[in-house]
Amino acid sequence: MKLTQKLSILITAGAVLATTVACGGGNDAGGDGATGTITFTWWGGDDRAVKYKEAIALFEAANPDIKVKTSFTDFPNYWTARSTEAAGRALPDVMQMDLSYLREYAENDHLADLSGLSDIDTSGFDEGQLNAGKVDEKLLGLSAGTNTFALFVNPAVVEKAGVEPLAEDYTWEDWNAWILDVQKAGAEQKGQPITATADYRGTLWIFIQWLVQKGVDPYTADGKIAFTQDHIKEFLALGDGPNQAKAFSSANRITQLKPKSPFLVSEQASELNWDNFTATYVTDMDTEIQLLPPPSGADGTKGMFWKPSMLLSVANNSERKVAAAKLTDFLLTDPEVGKIFGNSRGVPSNTAQREAVVSEEGSPDALTTAYEEAMTEHVTAETPVPIKGFGTLEATWLRLAEDLSYGKISNDEFVEQWWAEAEMATL
Repeated sequence: MKLTQKLSILITAGAVLATTVACGGGNDAGGDGATGTITFTWWGGDDRAVKYKEAIALFEAANPDIKVKTSFTDFPNYWTARSTEAAGRALPDVMQMDLSYLREYAENDHLADLSGLSDIDTSGFDEGQLNAGKVDEKLLGLSAGTNTFALFVNPAVVEKAGVEPLAEDYTWEDWNAWILDVQKAGAEQKGQPITATADYRGTLWIFIQWLVQKGVDPYTADGKIAFTQDHIKEFLALGDGPNQAKAFSSANRITQLKPKSPFLVSEQASELNWDNFTATYVTDMDTEIQLLPPPSGADGTKGMFWKPSMLLSVANNSERKVAAAKLTDFLLTDPEVGKIFGNSRGVPSNTAQREAVVSEEGSPDALTTAYEEAMTEHVTAETPVPIKGFGTLEATWLRLAEDLSYGKISNDEFVEQWWAEAEMATL
């Protein structure tokens, strides 16, 4: 597949095999922390479990004195379980970490400094991805894969709506105008109105992307909010026109379709999301999909950044940090593990794993890699490491955005309520 100079990628549906797996471990103990049984947990589904089972089998074969006991669940339940464990200083030895929770776990001293663990080789990671896992100069999470925003577009839905395709150098204002054009066209898909997109204001990370694009640092170095309430008001005002015209996908319809979405069932023409959703869209949609960069500022600046799709961290309460470090290093640097996961954890951050990924032309792995290669020139900002409590603040932001779309609250009330909670979170 070739990338066009217009920075777009066309993808067609494929199939991804998902199976189930059960994993377990023994009760051995290693006096020096280099052997014995360690625990490892992650969020994700059965397909990821299959991949981890294969990767851990390779690790245990290479390290016969270490056994790995594993567990996994969905994202919301994952953090509920980690919160309970953290309260009792009983976190798993190794765990998947999300950037939204990194500072929270760091400030409570739950995570080990990986730079002090000699069994972890960071030479294959670029400085930006290493910095994304640092809090107060300590490396507390190591990036598994890179991620950036993409606008996924369904050309068939655009054609059915009878509107011109979105120009690839579009701005936020252009996108809003296009959203209204799709709504005015009045086309339907199986009796449902075709919309251009969901209300993008409901995603806190999109607000962060918009700030970074404007040259505004979202957070201070010591983990405080650096943007203002006026910034939030300005961002919310961006979507007032489409929202008042009821041009966004309705909150009711989004709820009706869960766990799918209007975009997945071809009732929506576009969706702004992280590029590692490529595999999900390719698998679930029997149609061609186009990837565009996110909207530009008025001056054409993209101001994009790489966000780790996930990180691996070692618990400070671990009694087997040497063994935990060996597992972390193996899962993030071993080329065979890179082949197993492909881009399912994001495009591998480690050079050896990235080079080991073998992708068929047109596959989700190939398409995501090609998109990120095309976006490299637009990635001009460091990854913002969120404030403490960001995960909870994300959920509050989404809830308030739903109230906003229903007309239950005003923009000012949104800002007032969210800001009050954010101030409490950063005390």
